[in-house]
Amino acid sequence: MAPWCTVQYSTVKPAEINSESILKCITAIVAAASRTTILAQSRAENVVCGHHEIVRTKVIESKGDLMDRRNFLSGSLAASALSLATTGNLPAQVASTADQSAPEYMDLRRYHLASGPGVKLTTAFFSDAFIPALNRLGIGPVGAFSVYLGPDSPSYYLLMPSSKLETLVTTDLELAKDDVFMKAAAPFWDAPAATPPYVRIESSLLRAFPGYPKVTPPASAATRGKRIYQLRQYQSPTNMDHVRKVEMFHNGEFGFFAKAGATGVFYADTLVGPNLPNLTYMLSFPDMPSLEADWEKFSADPDWKKLSADSRFNLDPPTVSNITSLVLRPLACSQV
Repeated sequence: MAPWCTVQYSTVKPAEINSESILKCITAIVAAASRTTILAQSRAENVVCGHHEIVRTKVIESKGDLMDRRNFLSGSLAASALSLATTGNLPAQVASTADQSAPEYMDLRRYHLASGPGVKLTTAFFSDAFIPALNRLGIGPVGAFSVYLGPDSPSYYLLMPSSKLETLVTTDLELAKDDVFMKAAAPFWDAPAATPPYVRIESSLLRAFPGYPKVTPPASAATRGKRIYQLRQYQSPTNMDHVRKVEMFHNGEFGFFAKAGATGVFYADTLVGPNLPNLTYMLSFPDMPSLEADWEKFSADPDWKKLSADSRFNLDPPTVSNITSLVLRPLACSQV
């Protein structure tokens, strides 16, 4: 029978659930992980941020070698809550703005739109109200994109990076206190329910890879030069496959993309969102011919071929079970 490590850190009534209680929940996971031997296959179960907050970490015996905690913890919180232990003391990291090497958090939002006046209204909301207000909260650079090649058009994507997790999870509440924002946002924010400017908004919480900790706009963004973006998501069949794929990026793939000519904007774990476990990353190119040519260079790179043939990553079935890929164009108001 595999052992259980159970931690009950506090009791929070449902009415008291807020960003602070969520952070307490995450902190409890980190504490449990730091006291638990992590083998090649470990998982966290029954994490409830409600009336009964119990964190249970089950250690599963494996034939594999004992993993180094630091290697394991480069994985996804959502894929396995234990992987947040890579941050060490999470609240201290969230509170720190001085450590420029700390990975950023990102809120990646997708606005499902319908053809018609809602598109123009959403564009004006981004440029005149939302992005300036996000910058006042310390969130930025903010990326705003339309779908150029991909399903469900028209859709807009908004990339909101911040060094502070709590800033992201309380953004809408803080915006409601901003009189300048509320006045500028009124046509969108207070649109009649019968004629909303969007169909739905989806949001995913991401955390940048330690090896690529910051959102990095291409140089052309500063001059509003011609550029396109590719947003890719790699979904893995298991938690350990996800961890291996993250490790593959840290073993050279950042550099292989740069060598091929692609500009990495961000590489991140998806902590909260659909299709877990997965990682998401964004590349920038001058245009579609450059995108196609750079991918050919990447695929032909002998160093990448050597890495992809490594027995740690060349598995059957593979570490990635599904890939989604979109080509995006920046809106005029985009800071990325």
